[in-house]
Amino acid sequence: MSNNARSSIKKFHVPVPVKLSLGWATLLPLYFYNDYLLFFIPGQIEGMNSGSMGPLGPTTELKLLFTAAFLAVPCLMILLSSLVPSKVSRWLNLIVVPLHGIPNGLTLLPVFGAPLFFQFIVGIEIIVTLIIFWIALRWPKQERR
Repeated sequence: MSNNARSSIKKFHVPVPVKLSLGWATLLPLYFYNDYLLFFIPGQIEGMNSGSMGPLGPTTELKLLFTAAFLAVPCLMILLSSLVPSKVSRWLNLIVVPLHGIPNGLTLLPVFGAPLFFQFIVGIEIIVTLIIFWIALRWPKQERR
């Protein structure tokens, strides 16, 4: 068999909006499992039952609303990254990534005393977030005719 007759894996193009949606979809289980693993730290559940949100202090309706809104962002970005027009999606990703990623990265500050597993997963979250930003930043331009 000649080299030309050998089969190879067909290369295919993944559209940028799909890449962005997949990036946001990757972040969600990382967020969920990081918070889930916190339940295994002794005293964590008791603190929650007593109305504490850890480093955020006492649980309030406003804090819960802010937390829900913060977690809704990546959920919405999965859909919006592919649903809205390309130009809007690009700018939306370039704006939302730092607004969402920076507070997430701040959890690594020593003042929060995050456990090692939490720091590990947040490190992965930061890498994924930077990849999303990079993909949006390098969105190919369409040539004008």
